[in-house]
Amino acid sequence: MQSSIQADNIKDQVVEVLDDLKALNILPLDVRDLTSITDYMVIASGTSDRHIRSMASKVAEELKKSGYKQLGVEGEAEGEWVLVDFGDVIVHIMLPQAREFYKLENLWDIDNKEEREQAE
Repeated sequence: MQSSIQADNIKDQVVEVLDDLKALNILPLDVRDLTSITDYMVIASGTSDRHIRSMASKVAEELKKSGYKQLGVEGEAEGEWVLVDFGDVIVHIMLPQAREFYKLENLWDIDNKEEREQAE
């Protein structure tokens, strides 16, 4: 696993690349207290399957230039939801309807969990 500083740098760079590529609703989540598999999850939406694949590819390309190794990628063929794994940072780029259906934010965002439960 990478150091916490490296994980922070990867997360920040991922968010910057996604923002530059006009990703929608970029949400970095600190999940260190919830799981040992990763430090951060970054969730973002794209406008089309082509946009999602393009963003995933560019994130991988830019982080490789910075010396960070991509451990894996899933979902590129379909493009509805692409996951890019950098070890301590996992990136989920999804179509808005897939994001709404799977609601990853609800699973991993512990800070807002109590507020959501009270609203229900």
